[in-house]
Amino acid sequence: METILFHYDLPRELIAQQPACRRDQSRMLVVDRAEKSLNHLMFSDLPAFLAPGDLLVVNDTRVIPARVWARKPRSGGTVEILFLEETEPGLWSVLMHASRRPKIGARLILGTGPAEVEVVADGPKGEAVLRIFSQKPLLELLEEIGVPPLPPYIKREKKGTGGQPLDRERYQTVYARDPGAVAAPTAGLHFTPEILDQIAAKGVRRAALTLHVGPGTFRPVDTDRVEDFRMEAERYDLPEATARAIGETKAKGGRVVA
Repeated sequence: METILFHYDLPRELIAQQPACRRDQSRMLVVDRAEKSLNHLMFSDLPAFLAPGDLLVVNDTRVIPARVWARKPRSGGTVEILFLEETEPGLWSVLMHASRRPKIGARLILGTGPAEVEVVADGPKGEAVLRIFSQKPLLELLEEIGVPPLPPYIKREKKGTGGQPLDRERYQTVYARDPGAVAAPTAGLHFTPEILDQIAAKGVRRAALTLHVGPGTFRPVDTDRVEDFRMEAERYDLPEATARAIGETKAKGGRVVA
């Protein structure tokens, strides 16, 4: 299948740069396949479409503030780093972007210091491996100096630390638990505690799994044919209790809503 079949024009003015005032006030398109109808509603209308005996399955991954700006000690040049995964103790797989790419063995200062990293391996498409030199665990350090890795079509000031405080709250689901994702499971961003309570009150069960959304979510499809594109692997955990709940729901004729 040719990739061009999926191309469409999306006007820039229709790409929201800030979240809605309330999570559940985003728009929701309801497709009724039996009636062949389309209804334009709000996410707050979702509970009306769920029924007793259904199962809502959520992804409880937690986005880490994985984007950091580092500094070259000699030139002061800026390097943008997206931390992906700890592959060995003290070693992290990253995506790295700079006007002049640091060489293997180069040291970089994270934020304002004193933590540093050393480039120990370089790869294609911005990939690299860094050794961490920090008195604090990296995840703890990222909470202080990192920013959420927003999608490239949401524009923010590139340099500096902290980002927009609202991004840290809203680019995270209300049920996020297990840190490890470098992008949010965006379908779940619109749930509020109130919506979840309404769903539970209807007799809809809820179960969780963990899928740490990886860097592949940012990569454009750059092949002419869909089949030729290599999807990035992602880490996941499907608990036995969740698998059992899915099986029970299907056996009883309920719907599993992902």
